[in-house]
Amino acid sequence: MQKRINVSNRIAVLSLAVLLGISSLAMSACSGSKNDSEDDKSGKVASGDETIAAIDVVDPDMVPVSADKIKNGEYSVNVDSSSSMFKVTGCTLVVEDDKMTATMIMSGTAYTKLYMGTGEQAAGATESDCILYEENESGEYTFTIPVEALDKGIDCAAYSKNKEMWYDRVLVFRADSLPIDALAESLITTAESLGIEDGTYTVEVKLAGGSGKASVESPATIKVESGKVTATIIFSSPNYDYMIVDGEKYEPVNTEGNSTFEIPVAGFDFNMPVVADTTAMSQPHEIEYTLNFDSSTIK
Repeated sequence: MQKRINVSNRIAVLSLAVLLGISSLAMSACSGSKNDSEDDKSGKVASGDETIAAIDVVDPDMVPVSADKIKNGEYSVNVDSSSSMFKVTGCTLVVEDDKMTATMIMSGTAYTKLYMGTGEQAAGATESDCILYEENESGEYTFTIPVEALDKGIDCAAYSKNKEMWYDRVLVFRADSLPIDALAESLITTAESLGIEDGTYTVEVKLAGGSGKASVESPATIKVESGKVTATIIFSSPNYDYMIVDGEKYEPVNTEGNSTFEIPVAGFDFNMPVVADTTAMSQPHEIEYTLNFDSSTIK
């Protein structure tokens, strides 16, 4: 009789152990529990031949733009990703009470959850620490994530449902894709804030964007009239047939030589978004650039 009781007890203990094991798996982390060994964790993060070369999307000259530098509202912004396999086709930035969130629309359905951090951190995180995808009306996968700052590299791990592994990504939410009137006045240095009187001046200007091959003459000539600034921009090529600044289209002011435009300057010391259309390709092509006018060089 005693032996039967012992056998029964052992069966009960084994059954309980199995149940606890199943429960432990169900309560596992985003892809593993926090008690996993380091070897177990590393097996869940893609590395080496399992990844493609990362794209460097962080410009060392970038200055992070925090939420307090942007007016409350909803804005469409561009997102740069360090991987061509993690493509964001659209993004809405919401700014409210000095906090930002972004809802990203993905190009595919390969990723089912994100973790704001590295893949190694994601492998040891709990499910509640992950951000799960949602489908929009068009059936596209979307993720809504917190954004610490624009123009700053943000670590983001993406979980592949097919590979069952975490992939390290870096995202940059581009401040230069915001409309100019979205920026707080404190972020933009104006002729008025500098106390510049009406007249003609020169200022160092830097063009960024595109393939990086184009440039503009610097210093550029600017005219100040009643607090409004107009700059003469001369490209390094004669193949630009118009520019778009803050929604307005501007034609060249010359017919010979390198393309020259007179455009309004919203302010100094920030990356002012512009578009320039080039005819150098087989088909005309609009290219997004930024112009940064350095107020410390005004003469």
